[in-house]
Amino acid sequence: MPVRTSVSSQDSPGKGAGLGLALGSALAFGGSGVAAKPLIEAGLDPLHVVWLRVAGAALVMLPVAIRHRALPRRRPALLAGFGLLAVAGVQACYFAALSRIPVGVALLVEYLAPALVLGWVRFVQRRPVSRAAALGVVLAAGGLACVVEVWSGLSFDALGLVLALGAACCQVGYFVLSDQGSDAGEAAPDPLGVIAYGLLVGAAVLTAVARPWSIDWPVLAGSARLNGTAVPAVALLAWTVLVATVIAYVTGVLSVRRLSPQVAGVVACLEAVIATVLAWVLLGEHLSAPQVAGGAVVLVGAFIAQSATPAEGSSTPVASGGAERELSARGTAA
Repeated sequence: MPVRTSVSSQDSPGKGAGLGLALGSALAFGGSGVAAKPLIEAGLDPLHVVWLRVAGAALVMLPVAIRHRALPRRRPALLAGFGLLAVAGVQACYFAALSRIPVGVALLVEYLAPALVLGWVRFVQRRPVSRAAALGVVLAAGGLACVVEVWSGLSFDALGLVLALGAACCQVGYFVLSDQGSDAGEAAPDPLGVIAYGLLVGAAVLTAVARPWSIDWPVLAGSARLNGTAVPAVALLAWTVLVATVIAYVTGVLSVRRLSPQVAGVVACLEAVIATVLAWVLLGEHLSAPQVAGGAVVLVGAFIAQSATPAEGSSTPVASGGAERELSARGTAA
């Protein structure tokens, strides 16, 4: 799966705009947990918050799905897998984890996904990985041990950590599914269409699981506490749908059109940092010095795992860039 390097795009005047879009995408994605956790604490079930987010974003992206209405016939398996793993699985596990552990910890655990992808490449696809990539795995695992403070007998809720790991496992689907159609050239599925239909599939699946007819709707008519400050619950939901989902995906796609997937993927690593800082400032979630250091090590490990070159004898990069960014790269020629 050759990765587009697009040297010309790196030297174009649009590089600065691309970096700005990539940073905006990381900021938007990173703010999802900060907006969602007060809704959960106000009384909404985590699965209901996920359903509201995905269903709302699917409604916004519906015109895009109609425009690409031939896509389900061409790539039904891709759209189903993307909706189940990249949308429903990742967000359901992540939001459920938020109800039990801090936002920053949940997202840092989720960032073990690049390491898990390398495991998939090495042991399932039986392709070699580079030493640098293996080092990234070790660093990420060691950093995670500091984040969860294993010397204290796992000071965080065990189920919350398992749910965060589930989100990381589902995020592997981003990378695996991004391989689909990589050799299709101009016939590669349009990334916006895949995102739109992924949201629709995810909303359908979550409707059966979350049972939205039992949502405590009066909660949305009231307010939620954001670090002691009352904020309209509907405003937090609007941010989660419009900014943390729709705008986050769209800016991510546009950034890849101006940058290489490698650069966009590296900038995406800032999402964990942004989420941790926002949780610190807006939710009052403070991490200890070892946890902050461990989080930095997790990010370094994720960066190495994502940007590592393939091992000798392999013509395919092991992992490069975030899921939606890599998937977006498939459609840049379409």
